[in-house]
Amino acid sequence: MTEIEVRRATEADAVVLARLNEIVHALHVEARPDVFVAAGDKEEVARLFVRFLGREGALVFLAEEAGRAVGYVTGVVHRREGDVMLRARSFVSIEHIAVDPGVARSGVGSALARAVREVGREAGCTSVLTDVWDFNEASLAFFTELGFRPMRHVLEQAL
Repeated sequence: MTEIEVRRATEADAVVLARLNEIVHALHVEARPDVFVAAGDKEEVARLFVRFLGREGALVFLAEEAGRAVGYVTGVVHRREGDVMLRARSFVSIEHIAVDPGVARSGVGSALARAVREVGREAGCTSVLTDVWDFNEASLAFFTELGFRPMRHVLEQAL
């Protein structure tokens, strides 16, 4: 196996990010068609990534192996002011992560998560958070293996 290189993504990577996003998006559409829209125009998805890259605190990393894009992660650095009930805090969130199934379990996802953690530490964050859809057992197992633990539960009831 060749070395995995992780770098910051740029607007020029938007089409590649959109392609990689299809991997995880298809899983979401299949499991929750009531929430997720079937994959649309790749150019429109690429434009979503460009807009995300322009957000304050946004992080996007691209993993490459032998010059080929094999995964990405998006995240956001959050700074919350304290108030009478909550302490001020800074944390980084992992919003999306996708890895080409051809290189799954080869360290790509771990390298991407590590990049987000490093930026979070550098930004003074005290934790990294993510959420996982209940149906996505592989993602839950991945984050558990990385040392993530439940913090709270989000419950849903159809009306």
